[in-house]
Amino acid sequence: MYKSLPPLNALRAFEAAARHLSMVKAAEELNVSASALSHQIRGLEKLLGIKLFERRVRRIELTREGEMLAPGLQSGFAQIRTSLLSLMEIENSNVLVISTPPGFTAKWLAPRLHRFSSLYPDIDVRITSTSKIAEFGMDGINVAIRNLPLGQESNDDITIEHLIDIEFIPVCTPEFSKKHEPLDKPSDLIGVPLIHDEMLIHLPNTPTWADWFAAAGLSDVDVRRGLRFNSSDHALEAAAQGAGILLGHNVLALDDLLSGRLVAPFDLTLSPGRALYVVYPTADSVNPATIAFRDWINQEINAVE
Repeated sequence: MYKSLPPLNALRAFEAAARHLSMVKAAEELNVSASALSHQIRGLEKLLGIKLFERRVRRIELTREGEMLAPGLQSGFAQIRTSLLSLMEIENSNVLVISTPPGFTAKWLAPRLHRFSSLYPDIDVRITSTSKIAEFGMDGINVAIRNLPLGQESNDDITIEHLIDIEFIPVCTPEFSKKHEPLDKPSDLIGVPLIHDEMLIHLPNTPTWADWFAAAGLSDVDVRRGLRFNSSDHALEAAAQGAGILLGHNVLALDDLLSGRLVAPFDLTLSPGRALYVVYPTADSVNPATIAFRDWINQEINAVE
């Protein structure tokens, strides 16, 4: 029996490393160097007299003892975070933290968010742009917009509500379309400068130009040419500047299409079988700020569908 608890920093270091199974990611989360975090864990191992990790080449694994220790610490730190968040919510009940993908923030949410603030001036909105899975309790997030496969359902802990289906459609400027006319049929795009948005390429079924040409009945089209971006808003901006034609995300391209800055020369769209969803803890269904945002964003989406 240990007479006193080990240092809290050492326990936090172990808990983060066990959760990530990466010293580097754990160090980034705790804002310390990987060497400092490793030193804390080795000190904990020495104090406990047991080995918690097996150090492999470029990876770490929990030992049997580490696997025994990790769940209790993770649960304990989660309860601490929850308690602190509950305390903060008492002091900041008007704060609404929204997590959204970067492209959606830049191209859809940011231009409209002033309307939400006008309707609810007492709600202090904070946006965090990330595509990572939202850890609501740990990260202090109230509501998230996420790109998920169709058919997602809520459970006892998380409420998931469909917002809008995602489709991909070729878009370009009117000037670009005129310059390369006629753009009447898909084969007219052969040899035309293409723009590739690789932001979502890691998600299953995200269509590419090769998929679009195949759906149009065209095979052996060279789609290697053209600009490539790992940011959807950058790819859209390149298209809006006339750099090429982009197989664009329908929601992100919406405002540029409505304004006429971009046009869609072809009706052929591809569906990845995914949609944008509003996601929030079921417990937050009684949070007026969360429900206000959910209702508002649905109204905004439905206004232009």
